[in-house]
Amino acid sequence: MRFLPLLLGLASAVLSIQNTSLSQEIVTWDDKSLFIYGERILLLSGEFHPFRLPSPGLWLDVFQKVRALGYSAVSFYVDWALLEGQPGHIRTQGVFDLEQFFDAAQEAGLYLIARPGPYINAEVSGGGFPGWLQRLDGPLKRTNSSYLAAITPYIAAVGEIVARAQITNGGPVILVQPENEYTICMTETGYTQMNNESVTAANNMCLEKEYMAYVERQYRQAGVVVPLIVNDAEPLGDWAPGTGVGAVDIYSFDFYPLQWSTAPPNASNWSSLNNPLEWYNYTVHEAQSPTTPVSISEFQGGVPDAWYRGGVGVDTGAAYIGPEFERMFYKLNYSYRAALQSLYMIFGGTNWGNLGHPGGYTSYDVGAAIKEDRQVTREKYSELKLQAGFLQSSPAYLISQPDNGTYGVYTDSTALATARLHTNTTNFYIVRHGELADDDTVSYKLQVSTSIGNISIPQLGGSLSLHGRDSKIHVVDYDVGGINLIYSTAEVFSWKKAGNKSVLVLYGGEGETHEFAVPGALTPSAVEGDGLLINSSASTVIQWSVQPSRRVVHFGEQLEVHLLWRNEAYNYWVLDLPLPGISRHASPSRANSSIIAKAGYLLRTASVSGTTLQLTGDLNATTELEIIAAPPSISTVLFNSQLITTTKTNGRLHATLPYQPPPFALPFLSSLQWHYTDSLPEIHPTYDDDLWTVCNHTSSHNPRSLTTPTSLYSSDYGYNGASLVYRGTFTANGSESALYLLTEGGYAYGHSIWLNNTFLSSWQGSPAEMFHNQTLLFPSLQPGGIYTLTILIDHMGNDENFPANGAIMKDPRGVLDYTLYGREKDVISWKMRGNLGGENYKDHSRGPLNEGAWYAERQGYHLPGAPVEQWESSHSPTEKVISAPGIRFYATEFDLSLPEGYDIPLSVVFTNTTVLNSTDESPAQFRTEIFVNGWQFGKYINHIGPQTRFPIPEGILNYNGSNYLALTIWSMDTRPFQLAGVQLQADAVIQIVYAEPHAAR
Repeated sequence: MRFLPLLLGLASAVLSIQNTSLSQEIVTWDDKSLFIYGERILLLSGEFHPFRLPSPGLWLDVFQKVRALGYSAVSFYVDWALLEGQPGHIRTQGVFDLEQFFDAAQEAGLYLIARPGPYINAEVSGGGFPGWLQRLDGPLKRTNSSYLAAITPYIAAVGEIVARAQITNGGPVILVQPENEYTICMTETGYTQMNNESVTAANNMCLEKEYMAYVERQYRQAGVVVPLIVNDAEPLGDWAPGTGVGAVDIYSFDFYPLQWSTAPPNASNWSSLNNPLEWYNYTVHEAQSPTTPVSISEFQGGVPDAWYRGGVGVDTGAAYIGPEFERMFYKLNYSYRAALQSLYMIFGGTNWGNLGHPGGYTSYDVGAAIKEDRQVTREKYSELKLQAGFLQSSPAYLISQPDNGTYGVYTDSTALATARLHTNTTNFYIVRHGELADDDTVSYKLQVSTSIGNISIPQLGGSLSLHGRDSKIHVVDYDVGGINLIYSTAEVFSWKKAGNKSVLVLYGGEGETHEFAVPGALTPSAVEGDGLLINSSASTVIQWSVQPSRRVVHFGEQLEVHLLWRNEAYNYWVLDLPLPGISRHASPSRANSSIIAKAGYLLRTASVSGTTLQLTGDLNATTELEIIAAPPSISTVLFNSQLITTTKTNGRLHATLPYQPPPFALPFLSSLQWHYTDSLPEIHPTYDDDLWTVCNHTSSHNPRSLTTPTSLYSSDYGYNGASLVYRGTFTANGSESALYLLTEGGYAYGHSIWLNNTFLSSWQGSPAEMFHNQTLLFPSLQPGGIYTLTILIDHMGNDENFPANGAIMKDPRGVLDYTLYGREKDVISWKMRGNLGGENYKDHSRGPLNEGAWYAERQGYHLPGAPVEQWESSHSPTEKVISAPGIRFYATEFDLSLPEGYDIPLSVVFTNTTVLNSTDESPAQFRTEIFVNGWQFGKYINHIGPQTRFPIPEGILNYNGSNYLALTIWSMDTRPFQLAGVQLQADAVIQIVYAEPHAAR
């Protein structure tokens, strides 16, 4: 059986459920939330693209890290361009096989939201459209016959794959999104703009409802029966239920408050804020889609860094969309009772093998909560865990009614806005700055109605406060396992039952004053720590000032409350225990079958066998383990299958988890034996180009009209990515004086030009330029002489096709125009090469975009087993002076023997480059591709940057065996330079199972 069935054994479907999709009744919904098997489900989700981590053995690792947050789902795209690089041949084997992805999600206990396109955007080449669509006659994303004929086989194939993995077949897929962001239209002045009253009318003029309906029908015909969800690129209500042809089952939208800005000039500058308060709220939702829950398919979880925006680096992006951003904007969405919020991205991964679009570089880390090398050390990861822990332990949230935000009603400060969510008993008050970009400190009192009357909080004196960019969720009459928490100004991380006792974890920012109150019948029986102000009468009120040290208040055997500093709460984990017949997915029914533990870096899973608690997790330092809440029968603990010594203090189990740094050594790349070969034989007089592609098309379906006698657009000849080489040959008559050349390769591309073996010039590239023209003077040419122009172009990927009525991805790559001064254009005969085989690519395991046109790549020298012994033996490329423009290819081999029981993410790092003997101190101008065991895992542009560290995942690197590393170095510089530093570095050493120290093998 492909998937284990989800035998939930839950009660029959809730009567209030109004909607089902087709013949299935497993995934249903009402106006408040989704239901799975009749139980309300909060879908906290994050985006993770399997194609950006082509190591299927690591997918479970990422899924478990998402699940450890308390998240319940992952959203994923499928990149059509990687599956059908050759028209009519859809290849879903190897790293492109989704079955392992589905299995890993199922094992981790996560639901999946499938978003297979055909269009995905996603900062990938062509937005997921394969390059051969450039040759289609007619527009894209429309009902013209050529486009529909192109997408139909893809939808049928991928739709069937997704359908087999639906929850109705025992799989994890619960929602499917047909098409992507089919909303925004192109006008004469650009995209339709926000807050423009004519936006909806303009979109209705250009959107083809029959096209959307066609895509939906194709997925239904492929076997998709779960609900269809849309992600409206702006919250306009397009495709919502009841809007006519093309309407989906569940309406959802995208929103990015800080857009694609990457924090100029610093991480606290929110001047680019696109204020969500001007776009959507609960009233807007009720007008647009009153029968479906508040759903946000993509909300900002990071920001793709881009050359043309300054290239600030992934860590700056992570700080920009950091924990303060999460507290401000995610809680704003919770104030509308968002029942589905998916963060784009939760794990970004890598634009390996030229799959990225021309706006970005190799890393797609995007500053996400989980780093590109899979580390979870960013504070924003921990903040997500605090928020998810609260929401998943608060079933009242999903049945609450949102009110509009108010000023000066629930607090005594008009500078603050307060949104109220209420049920018949429980109230949630979400307090934030009135102006979302404010970072002032504001003191306030909370004025609310509770089960003990109308009160002003804090009751015991002092005031509450927002320090800088922050937002608080205060609870009133909140159920903690049958005990009424009358209020808490400190935020709830989670609560769980430990036998008959409820264990509650509260937290606040350092130095903040907080209070909570419980019924007067509950009085503290013991207190760990000091500095608490306690008042017991009709209610028991406890006030404290948050500090790094923890306090614990015991109320007999009924309640135990942990009072934490927020940064200390980051070390706490909530893990669900698997129960017979119960899914591993997060749900409100978990209150009595979960644990809370303090454990540092990462806890992955928990299970109970008899009196033994079995934990799995990772360590990056010696860590104190404390079991805060667990079944009371637990007396022993296994951590990563090893029995650990525990002690019991204040009713809680304690242990020390020792971190044991392993001995291992990485090779010094500069000391290895390298081999070198020239990768630009095309400029040599004897080079034979008889097998090259002749550029003889006299017409093109490209929107740009031809301005050359024959098309020189690369996709017209089946070359859709990576590097390109052109050879233009003519017989001189002596009148030729210069060449005008216009090329296009996307942002940060470059080109170099030779006339025979004489270097003419390079365009080194600019982060802000997608095309470039220049005029090059010729030396004196001999009449009757045969001359060949050799032009190298870096193809940075095809443009995305975001507008619903545009064909932007058809913007051509290659040589767009030229003039041979003194002669007619047609005297030049052109040939070209791209990757070996073009669309009939040979390397099916790595896909259609992995390699380019350089001679060494066309010969397969980037692959293990290359005939390096036939080349020149060389010192490291870091020791060799590169004195002239050209392309050089270096290769070496090294062994790795990394210790078992450790996750050691590795990176190839460029540390230094030196220009020699020049008064020009600008950076050396060269481009390098990194090939690891045949996989292109880095494109380094020394003079543009900003990326210098290129993570290479295990699975691409052989951690216990031989590895083949190759570098192409395209020098565009006439100055001699030396690539003075290339290293293999460990980014972290994470202990994942106990292991005795031993020598590296």
